[in-house]
Amino acid sequence: MIRQSNSEKITALYCRLSHDDELQGDSNSIINQKQILSDYAIKHGLTNYRFYVDDGISGTTFDREGFINMISDVESGEVGTVIVKDMSRFGRDYLKVGYYTEIMFAEFDVHFIAINDCVDSEREDNDFTPIRNLFNEFYAKDTSRKIRAVWKAKGNAGERIASVPVYGYKKDPLDPKHLIIDEEAAPIVQRIYQMCLSGMGPYQIAAVLSDEKVICPSYHINNIGMCRRTNLGKNPYGWNSTNVAEILERKDYLGHTTNFKCKRKSYKSHKVIKNPVEDQRIFYNTHEPIIKQDEWDAVQKIRSSKRRRNNSGKTNMFSGLIYCADCGGKLNYNYKEAKPSQSYFQCGTYSYHATKDDCTTHFIRETVISDLILTELNEIIRTANCDEKSLVELLAKNNETASRKQAAKQKKELAAAQKRYDELDRMFNRIYEDNVNGKISDERFAKMSASYEAEQAELANTIKNISESLNNDKTEQDNIRRFVAVAKKYTKLTELSTEILHDFIQKIVVHAPDRSSGRRVVQLDIYYNFIGKIND
Repeated sequence: MIRQSNSEKITALYCRLSHDDELQGDSNSIINQKQILSDYAIKHGLTNYRFYVDDGISGTTFDREGFINMISDVESGEVGTVIVKDMSRFGRDYLKVGYYTEIMFAEFDVHFIAINDCVDSEREDNDFTPIRNLFNEFYAKDTSRKIRAVWKAKGNAGERIASVPVYGYKKDPLDPKHLIIDEEAAPIVQRIYQMCLSGMGPYQIAAVLSDEKVICPSYHINNIGMCRRTNLGKNPYGWNSTNVAEILERKDYLGHTTNFKCKRKSYKSHKVIKNPVEDQRIFYNTHEPIIKQDEWDAVQKIRSSKRRRNNSGKTNMFSGLIYCADCGGKLNYNYKEAKPSQSYFQCGTYSYHATKDDCTTHFIRETVISDLILTELNEIIRTANCDEKSLVELLAKNNETASRKQAAKQKKELAAAQKRYDELDRMFNRIYEDNVNGKISDERFAKMSASYEAEQAELANTIKNISESLNNDKTEQDNIRRFVAVAKKYTKLTELSTEILHDFIQKIVVHAPDRSSGRRVVQLDIYYNFIGKIND
């Protein structure tokens, strides 16, 4: 019987449905729950009722909007009765469900009822309720384990396991497992990469996109119906540096699928943890690329040597490219506001260590290095356009030593890949025998064999590529052709830019000054993309 004092307060009718519950049919649907709860309330004379609803939210978390609003009303004294369809609708965490129903509701004099489980806090026959709560939690844990196993099998088999495609792509209407290019978003991705190559950082890129009122990824994905979200924020043009940095680092734009990028420690924890690279699985050429490999590589190079502002707030296009020959550290940019022509680079180790024992001064003016690089690049560009054959011959001769080192490295990689391939063969034979002998189920065998086959396919591709590279000099020739192609993009340079530098140069190594001739002479080693250092 509902007490009269509580009937004057709000009767909270709480409904919850998770995505897993949807698979069980309409019995747990929100409409069904509302009907059951309202019928029960009216039958017992509780007309002052209010619905609190959480649709598509797991019972393992209590960070639910509807639930939080209900508890807030309980704490303010507005709620006299809380009614749910059954205990699992309230939640699937044994300890927290017990706290709310047995401690908090009692303290606020709230009458709690779970209709289908015959739970009524006004009666004294609720001894089985804690055990029921424990079984509800076991159900959530078991469901989580099964779902994880399915996702792991799919991920290892090369299926894309992310529910929402990465910004720039959308699901193929004819095959939802396959991605196709999103004609509206893909040009934005390409523009972001171009802005990065021109020397802009994530913060600057985000500011430009926001100012131009370009729809941000979360709003765009919501607008085209790929993911309906309720926490979008107020600004549809709210780009930030995090959005941009994530786009600049994703291999998806090369046409590859990366699975297991992140994980959760427990089915109760909703905190996402990024997986280390070695725990991720990459499947190549699964969809059409948006970004070319050369562009992506150049951007990663820029991102790995982020150009930070110095105390004057200035950055420099050479920052992150210049290294000390002795300690290996980067040279820091020192801007002279009074005389910009006197701005210089100096070894960071030498600058920041008071004893100066770790390194010596490696000093070079910005104008000197800029003029030298400009001259060198113009000579390469002139030769590429006027006498390509002699440039190719010079580079081929220059790469002979580097090719031998690369071949040794590739042989080690080939041996490791072949060893793992053979090991997977043995493992497959073992699980096949275990399946025949009944030691593992057919379902388990199918999942494990799919995983092994996917890994073997990837290894076979690696073995093939390395073997082809070792059997001929195609890789070396390709690298020379790529470098010459970059040089032929230009005719004559009048000034340098971040994009030009990253097109040509991998790094610049500055040696300590040599004064043996009576003059200060600084040796620079320039390492070019694809071909390394060009020896005189």
